[in-house]
Amino acid sequence: MRTPEKASFGRRFAAITIDWLLCSAVLGSFRHLSFESVQGLRLALFFAEISIFTILIQGSAGQRILGLRVVDSETGGAVSVPRILVRSLLICLILPAIFTHEGRGYHEQFTRTTVLR
Repeated sequence: MRTPEKASFGRRFAAITIDWLLCSAVLGSFRHLSFESVQGLRLALFFAEISIFTILIQGSAGQRILGLRVVDSETGGAVSVPRILVRSLLICLILPAIFTHEGRGYHEQFTRTTVLR
């Protein structure tokens, strides 16, 4: 059995791209909505998708497709719902997810989480 390792930036970026594209595809059928409405709905759907999937299966759809999971950085176990919601909110703000320190995003450091492969 392989020891889990921290997920690379490339895999993380691919996972968030998959999540964003899935949300875009879902909203693609709503042609009657204005551009501004779709943008707001896409972000809300993105927040809901990454939050719900992380609560239920320890990772967003994109993360699970790529074999990644979100864990507590101290125990390696499941993350509490409030911490997942804060983490998702910080990801939606973009900047914490982009700027990293020691291979982890600031959203992960703040919520004491890490993404493993």
